[in-house]
Amino acid sequence: MTVGSPAPVTIGGLFGLHPIGETELVRRVLDRLEAGEGGWIVTLNLDHLWHFQRDAAYAALCARATFAVADGMPIVWTSRLQGTPLLGRVTGADLVSSLSAGAAKHGRSIFLVGGMPGVADAAATVLRSRHPELRVTGVLTGCEEWEPAEIAGRLRGVGADIVYVSLGKIIEERLIDRLREALPAVWFMGVGSSLAFLSGHVRRAPRWMRAAGLERLYRWAQEPRRLTKRYLRCLRLAVRLLGAAALRYALRGRRLRRAPR
Repeated sequence: MTVGSPAPVTIGGLFGLHPIGETELVRRVLDRLEAGEGGWIVTLNLDHLWHFQRDAAYAALCARATFAVADGMPIVWTSRLQGTPLLGRVTGADLVSSLSAGAAKHGRSIFLVGGMPGVADAAATVLRSRHPELRVTGVLTGCEEWEPAEIAGRLRGVGADIVYVSLGKIIEERLIDRLREALPAVWFMGVGSSLAFLSGHVRRAPRWMRAAGLERLYRWAQEPRRLTKRYLRCLRLAVRLLGAAALRYALRGRRLRRAPR
C-alpha cells in the first residue's frame, strides 16, 4: 500500500486495512487531489477476503490500493477482538455520498463508470439534486467491451477528478489498476452495488440494521437466490475469523493474569 497511508491492521492474516474513519478518508483524498496526487480506495468485505484466500494475484492487486477500509462489521469485530481495532465500518455506499459532497464543496468533479442500464444516470441525478454545485463530468455504461485506454481517454478528456467504478468484484479492481497507470492524478473507487442503492434500484437496509451489522441479512432477504451461496461462504469465514480472534484474546488474557506483578 502507498507510503503515507496509516499503518494497516492485518485481519486474520489475510489482508491489511487502514484504521481510518470516513470523514478523515474524505479529507485525505481531497488534500491529495489538491496536491496533484491520485489514488485508489478499496472497501473490503468478507467476500473480498474469501477471494484473497484463493487468488493471491487478486490479493496482491488490491494491496496496491492507497487506502483499504472495512466495508463489513465482522471485519471490524475481528479487529477489535485481536486487539488492533479499526475505527469502524467505512462503506462504499456511504463514501459515494460523502466523497461527492466533499468534491462539490472543493470544486472537484466525479465520473461514474458501469452499472446496469439507467442506474448510473439515476445515481448521478440524485447526487446532483443533493449537491447542485457538484460537477458530474460523465456517465459511462455498457463499457465492458471498451479497452482501458479508451476509457482513460474519455476520463482525461473531461478532466475527471474522482471516478466511481461499478462493474463487480475483481473486474472493477483490474480495470482501476490499469486506469491508474494512465491517470496518476485521478482518484478511483470500486463501488459495487452502491450506485444501485443511491439510485433506489435496490433498497438499502435501515440505519439500525447497518449499525448492528445486519445489512447483509437485509440484502439476502431481497435476493436470496443470487446471494445465498456467497453469504454462506462469508458466514463460514466470519465464524473462523471471529473464533480465531476470540481464542487469541482469551489466551492473551490468561498470559496477562499469570504474569508476575
